[in-house]
Amino acid sequence: MKLALAQINTIVGDLEGNSDKVLHYAEQAYARKADLVVFPELTLPGYPPMDLLEFSDFAAREQEERKRLARRLPKGLGMLIGGLAHHSRHGKPLHNAAYLYENGLCLGVCHKQLLPAYDVFDERRYFMPGSPPEVLHWRGLKLGVHICEDLWNVRDLHQKPYPDDPVATLAAQSPDIFINLCASPFAIDKHLERYELMETVHQKYGRPYAFANLVGANTDLIFDGRSCIMIGGKIREAPAFEEALLHWDMEKLPRSNFISTPPMKQVREALTLGIRDYMDKSRIHNEVIIGLSGGIDSAVTAALAVRALGPERVVGISMPSGFSSEGSKVDAKKLASTLGIRMRTIPIQRLMNSFNQALRKPFQNYYRDVTEDNIQARIRGTLLMAFANKYMGMVLATGNKSELAMGYATLYGDMNGGLAVLGDLYKTEVYELAKLLNRPKRIIPASTMRKPPSAELHPGQKDLDSLPPYSILDRILKMCIDQQMSVDEANRALGYDDESLIRWVLHRVNRNEFKRKQAAPVLRLRPNAFGSGRRQPIAARRND
Repeated sequence: MKLALAQINTIVGDLEGNSDKVLHYAEQAYARKADLVVFPELTLPGYPPMDLLEFSDFAAREQEERKRLARRLPKGLGMLIGGLAHHSRHGKPLHNAAYLYENGLCLGVCHKQLLPAYDVFDERRYFMPGSPPEVLHWRGLKLGVHICEDLWNVRDLHQKPYPDDPVATLAAQSPDIFINLCASPFAIDKHLERYELMETVHQKYGRPYAFANLVGANTDLIFDGRSCIMIGGKIREAPAFEEALLHWDMEKLPRSNFISTPPMKQVREALTLGIRDYMDKSRIHNEVIIGLSGGIDSAVTAALAVRALGPERVVGISMPSGFSSEGSKVDAKKLASTLGIRMRTIPIQRLMNSFNQALRKPFQNYYRDVTEDNIQARIRGTLLMAFANKYMGMVLATGNKSELAMGYATLYGDMNGGLAVLGDLYKTEVYELAKLLNRPKRIIPASTMRKPPSAELHPGQKDLDSLPPYSILDRILKMCIDQQMSVDEANRALGYDDESLIRWVLHRVNRNEFKRKQAAPVLRLRPNAFGSGRRQPIAARRND
């Protein structure tokens, strides 16, 4: 059998558009003599379809479009495709399913067994688990077809706490090949976890393993693709972060092409894809608007936006105040010139003076504090939104994960925007990414890289005035947020004698949850990212 894995970028809800794309790739696979082409999980609905599944007509239209697609396929080409399946039993009315088609006929169907309900996943909200899996018989072969999460409970690795192991159930039926239809979101180095699982199955049961994954970005979720064939200790994989057809003749060993990718290169490509797809799939905005402060975060955001969209769709707005250093103003202009983007400069000191004058009397018995600092940020946020409205654009929020974690960001100010590009990247990682973006040609000015981080809220202000050094802060945040350590566990890991710093950091993280609930969608780079996968209460009392 000649197999083709179709790694495609779908749009959630676009049943007809996704169907046309499937047909295009199926015809390509047929032209290259493929016998069977495999598409990702929930191909036509897109992943994740979320509450679109609550509309009964959506599931009915998906079924109708899928059947129409099957009739349009080249004769003699088999197709495995993810879709929706109805059932009449009590409970949720849908299964997450995989269908086998040939010559317009459905030759078999299997249902997803393990429905994830952690991190960004909420499949139990919409689906019922299916009956125990059975191999699909096709052209004398037994296909061990299963869907995404069904791989993630391989008992040898103790991955997830499900009672069943669908792969083991299929293995007992002696399949000729395992085939996984998947929509596995990107996280840094997550492909290595997937490969470990596949390798375990391959070694244990002695069968080839084929993995067809989704690629593209849907709101905050990014899908890296990396579809692959695993056999005989070799991995043949499709490119990351782009559409592709991966072909394999079962009678031959594939040529291994796996190359380890450094984490920051993964991040660069993921964020580039995330920006591009958010803009192109929503079709709401023509261009992006970025406040250029001369600092590292806005510089990295602008550089990524240009990679994703081209300079013609990026506008930089410089809004200097009386507190803005000359170096920051020069750096913002240098960056815009190097990137080739349009730039507008609007001094805001007169606006700040007007606000301060208006508030002078009601605030006369109060000392100056963060209230006045935030006015500066909110003036800038208002101007950015005005440009976005007038230019039919979208503001990109430039805050990083360290700032979002600590509440070191202003609601309705620098948190304004439709997408938070760096919201899952810690401050120290932003500098790492900047170094990568500066190769082989320098884009971000050296002076931007060297200057101490500062929001320039008042003369001589530095981030260090309010926060620990980022090298220390980010280590603590990674332990408390990403690894979900307790204060005691983090304190032991860091070797501190006094846990007061960790306790203070965690307190700041918890008390600023209300801000993050109002933040723009954060492009997800790791589990426990701020956003759809993090469900923390706001009105709560904690022992921090």
